[in-house]
Amino acid sequence: MSPETFQQIESVALNFALVALFALMFFAVHDVMKKNNVPMIGRYVAYGVLGLGALGFVAKGLIQIFWMSSGV
Repeated sequence: MSPETFQQIESVALNFALVALFALMFFAVHDVMKKNNVPMIGRYVAYGVLGLGALGFVAKGLIQIFWMSSGV
């Protein structure tokens, strides 16, 4: 297996692992907030912060793709 192929497989596996991690964090936060009767504004803030964290990883991936295609 060439190093380039191994690197591509590793990056895809990392992306899937991050998606799974954010899904598990969402379910854990949702469960805790549901059991403790958190007000709706608190839920929006918690989901917003979790969503912004996920959006940061998406932005990082897009920036990497853009820089790699431009040769930086």
